[in-house]
Amino acid sequence: MQIDLNADLGEGAGSDEALLGLVSSANIACGWHAGDAKTMRQCVRWAIEHGVAIGAHPSFPDRENFGRSTMHLPPDEIVANVLYQVGALAAIARAEGGKLSHVKAHGQLYNQAVKEPELADALCEAVRRFDPSLRFFGLAGSGMIDAARRAGLTSVEEVFADRGYMPDGSLVPRSQPGALIEDEEQSLAQTLSLVRDRKVTAIDGSIVPVNAQTVCLHGDGAHALAFARRIRDRLQQEGIAVRAMA
Repeated sequence: MQIDLNADLGEGAGSDEALLGLVSSANIACGWHAGDAKTMRQCVRWAIEHGVAIGAHPSFPDRENFGRSTMHLPPDEIVANVLYQVGALAAIARAEGGKLSHVKAHGQLYNQAVKEPELADALCEAVRRFDPSLRFFGLAGSGMIDAARRAGLTSVEEVFADRGYMPDGSLVPRSQPGALIEDEEQSLAQTLSLVRDRKVTAIDGSIVPVNAQTVCLHGDGAHALAFARRIRDRLQQEGIAVRAMA
């Protein structure tokens, strides 16, 4: 058994280089919610050094609120915004001798696309127009995966080690209790359930089936690096190899 571990990087947490020694895929902020050209370039260089798959992490134009503000933008504007951000990171990766492998939306752009088909379609249209060979990361079992399939993209179903789940398989909104799992043992147990057993316990106690292909480890928490090490170690103890999608 194997699983991809991904982390959102280039967001100013200060542990990017160390995390790249533990994960197999990196989602690099493209400057609209965090990061800048210099940060993007450095993260790309580190990812290449560690043999980690490079992904773009585009956002709503919402740097003031770290990309977590709800926005309702026309589909054409979403396509243009995503193309702009993905193109910037792709240019840097190419200049450094690397290449993009995937795209994963950030924050509220991601969360809204889970439940808004028009937005999910616009995201996927941008990726398809830029490079249809790029993988599209989306919440496992959600409308994002359906949109990727409609667009003819290769979808990668993502699960979260440290986020609570609703009974419908969506993530608990950050504004609600139970959104973040702060107990590391609980997060580890949830990760193993997601990866090995293909299921997760929702906040109401119900069991939700999932198709886990990549696990997100948030890189911006105070203990992100130590937790990433624990998750990787636990997976290896269980005989689960960590590697990017082939």
